[in-house]
Amino acid sequence: MNYTEGTVVGKRYRLDQPIGRGRAGIVWLAFDTMLHRTVAAKRLYVDPTLTGEAADQAHRTALHEARQATRVVHAGAIAAYDAVRYEDDVWAILEYVPCRNMADFLAEHGELTPQQAAYLGHRLGAALATAHAVGVTHGAVEPGNVLLCDDGGVKLTDIGLSQPPADPAYRAPELARGVEPSPASDGFSLGAMLFAAVEGVPPFGEDGTGTPVVPRRCGALTGALLKMLRDDPELRPTMQDTVQALRSVTKGREQGLVPPTAPAMPTVPVLPQVVSTPAPPPPPAPASAVPMRTWLLAGAAVVMVVIVVVVLAL
Repeated sequence: MNYTEGTVVGKRYRLDQPIGRGRAGIVWLAFDTMLHRTVAAKRLYVDPTLTGEAADQAHRTALHEARQATRVVHAGAIAAYDAVRYEDDVWAILEYVPCRNMADFLAEHGELTPQQAAYLGHRLGAALATAHAVGVTHGAVEPGNVLLCDDGGVKLTDIGLSQPPADPAYRAPELARGVEPSPASDGFSLGAMLFAAVEGVPPFGEDGTGTPVVPRRCGALTGALLKMLRDDPELRPTMQDTVQALRSVTKGREQGLVPPTAPAMPTVPVLPQVVSTPAPPPPPAPASAVPMRTWLLAGAAVVMVVIVVVVLAL
């Protein structure tokens, strides 16, 4: 079904305008008419080739997964507020933040430094660890699902939501064999994405099956990435261990990624300090001024005495 501005989804969420397009379709800026807040509304992916009972089951699965995603609460994850079924589609109602996705950012501005990638990785890894703790996996960690926010933050979106098949460049090898997504496969995908962000190419080529790319720019990040990219999921580090390893690369420094499109942070001009100095005391009277006044007074007294004497003599 084609949706237009003004459509109210689930008797509550009014679609206002398209703000992006993911692989599953258009993402809308929407308004929650009950809570009076701006949200993002995304129609979830359901295999268009399915029909009948199979299609209905796929819709029920998508709705269940979206409702499970509301359990993931972390500053590094786009919050899922609600999930509704409308007409023949399932919609996820998500937190809205002004941002751009990492795929567009890298295409325009090139590679990241190892420290930038490590900062980004430990923030995203912490969000994934929180999701894994409540039994939710992502299944498609890739640049298009990473949002660089205008305030300098970074968030992972679509955690636990039904999506088209993951990009093979970032897909764990076991997923290509039909295995269900797991925390280990999310770890592989995170490592592949960070590798590509620094080196400029995915670690095993665009189809994920090529000759391993030799890291040349990863520096201190190399060891952590190679562990995350192990073929055997049992040999990959846990997400918590990965977060610690990536944080150690940053040496505790929070080196954020601020997209160039972000508004400049307001600055307050620092005015020079004005130090007030007391007014100087009045200059002392000339040394001759005091004696002169004294002589004038004495002379006036003498004159008065003479006048009195003359008057009495008369």
